[in-house]
Parts: sequence; C-alpha cells; structure tokens
Amino acid sequence: RKIETSRNTDGFRTKKSLGQHFLTDPAIAERIALEGGLTKADTVLEIGPGTGNLTVHLLATGATVVAVEPDERAVFALRERFSDEISQKRLILSHDDIREVDFKNLGLVDGSYTIVANIPYYISGLLFRMALGGSVKPKKVIFLVQKEVAERIARETKESLLSLSVKAYGDPRYAFTVRKGSFSPQPKVDSAVIVIDNVSRKRFESVNEEAFFELIHSGFGARRKQLYGLLKQKYGADRVHEAFQTLLIPDKARGEDIHIDTWIALAKHLK
Repeated sequence: RKIETSRNTDGFRTKKSLGQHFLTDPAIAERIALEGGLTKADTVLEIGPGTGNLTVHLLATGATVVAVEPDERAVFALRERFSDEISQKRLILSHDDIREVDFKNLGLVDGSYTIVANIPYYISGLLFRMALGGSVKPKKVIFLVQKEVAERIARETKESLLSLSVKAYGDPRYAFTVRKGSFSPQPKVDSAVIVIDNVSRKRFESVNEEAFFELIHSGFGARRKQLYGLLKQKYGADRVHEAFQTLLIPDKARGEDIHIDTWIALAKHLK
C-alpha cells in the first residue's frame, strides 16, 4: 500500500497515515512548554515528538522527558539531535505506538508526571481516554488538538460526552489558539492548546466509575431528547423522578444542560 507523504520544512517526509503535522513555530513550542510550569524535579511524557521541535523546549525547562514515537525515521532524527540528552538520561526515547504502551513500563508513577503532546486529530479521543482513564494517571495534561475539540471541552456552555468525560477527571481550560500556519504540512483547520489541571480520581471516591460513564451514555442516548425520558427507561421512572427532585434538576432538562457535579450526584442516587 502506498503511504501518502509530504515534505516539511526540514526535508522530513511526513506520513499522512500517522496524522503527522509537525509544529514548526518555536515561539508556540516554547509557550506550550511553559504552560506546564515544569522544573528539574518534573517528568514529562511527550507523545509523538516527531523531529523534536517541542522536545527541545521541554528539555530547556530542566525536566526529564520520556518521549514515545512510532515513526522509526523520527526516532533516528531524535537520536541524532539529542544524543547528549539521551546519554545523560534527560531524554528517554521509546520507539513505540503509544496506543500499545503500558505507562507503567515507561517508569511513570501515578499522579507524578505531566503529559505534553501535539496529538494527531484522528486519535485525540483515544488519547484523552488513555491519559485520564488509565491506572497510571498524570497530574496535568497539555494537548495541542483541533480547535473545535478544545472549545467543545473547555469553552462551550453546553456539555457533551467528551467534555463530561474530561471534567470527571480534571479541570480543563482553553489556553490559546494555534493557527494552522504554525504546522508543516499545514492542516485544514486551526488548533488550540488545552490544559487539564488537577487530574485525579477524586470524583470517583464515592461513585462507581463504570456506573457514571454508563449513566452519561444513557443521558446522551438520543440528541435533543429530554434527560428524564432517556433515563427512566433504564433506571425506572420513580427513581429518576425522586433523584431529579432531590437534585433540583428541571423535568425538561437535557443531558447537555447538566453540570459535572450534578452528574456525579445523579450517579450516586441511581447507583
């Protein structure tokens, strides 16, 4: 099968099949690194470093960088570019597909590292789930994603399955917009940096994680349908009515109208 490629500004042929759009603006890369508030005591997991245009700024903070890159050609370029940092163990390079990696095998400790990544659009949902729902959680996530995705999670007043799935684990904020001209090859749309602070499982200390996600999937089972009608099919009309009264949820509310804290409380009532 022929792999579609294009040549970036460094002469590196990017693979369309890997969703590669390398960040080429050093000012943006530096700003992303600074969003982490990183120090020499920190460890960073960088997903898909490419040729290292963001990596160099992460290393400049003094932090130890664990970089996971699936493209063998990019791994070779990284070994050449950062040979000193690799020998000093300031950069730990893993030639792997992040989708197939157990974070424990990377030496990461739950709640003690930061994830920073310019991630391919087509696997953004999966990487959010891996970063937030795994057993070895980061303390902070900084993702460069499609602008629409960042807005849906951190800016829109209406909730969605994606926004609730993120807010269940942390506090997302829209950091800044990155124009499409900052990448090579240039994508069709603008991107944005989204930061998720205070990542933890605290919300699930009093409610079952699986039951919560089952609930919100039921609540978004049909677009534009009222939440009460969707939930009573699964949990029973009496139980749902009682929960709505207790939590002061309007009878005609839709899933998109309900705040994450109310969803958690609803899961407790309907457990």
